[in-house]
Amino acid sequence: MVFDFDGVLVESVDVKTRAFAALYSGYGSGVVAKVVAYHLEHGGISRFVKFRHFHREFLGQPLSAAEEAKLGAQFSELVEDAVVGARWIRGAREFLETWHGRLPLFVASGTPDEELKRIVGRRGMTRYFAGVRGSPATKGEIISGFVAGHGLDRTRVLMVGDAGTDLQGALAAGVGFLGISTAPAPAFPAAVPVLPDLARLADFLTTPAPQ
Repeated sequence: MVFDFDGVLVESVDVKTRAFAALYSGYGSGVVAKVVAYHLEHGGISRFVKFRHFHREFLGQPLSAAEEAKLGAQFSELVEDAVVGARWIRGAREFLETWHGRLPLFVASGTPDEELKRIVGRRGMTRYFAGVRGSPATKGEIISGFVAGHGLDRTRVLMVGDAGTDLQGALAAGVGFLGISTAPAPAFPAAVPVLPDLARLADFLTTPAPQ
């Protein structure tokens, strides 16, 4: 089973939203509104991809490699401690405590790889997972790497995510998908199963699929 991180295991989506808003506050409220809307609509994408989009589409400015690296460092400074201290998604810790060692569990995130591994380590979560990987690899590449590296049967692998990027990664890797969303109308196709959190994830895994 492969989990996205922000919004699936921990309540950290708002932390990232506030960080993007802070970084672009100097460009005015109109730009900030566009930045926040794009971030929320494109969860799971690398922050660097978002930075390039914001500068190209919203500011009409090129983004040099040095400027991109500076934005990345500022973003990390704004979010890392807050994500380490963020609350668990309901049911997440209990599921990991019960199922690690019984199921191979992984994390695939759009967070930069080194930062992700630091956060997972600082939260004491490393022991739960057979693998943790972040960007710049795509979700599809990460999931496929876990499948190949651990000799898993793709038909028995489930990606759990809260964004379209997670679903696209699951489709690219040829694995199943479960959406996490509290929205009245989740942004997933109607055929995609959705839970509001992980409190009933074990029930979902053990309930036979309808014939």
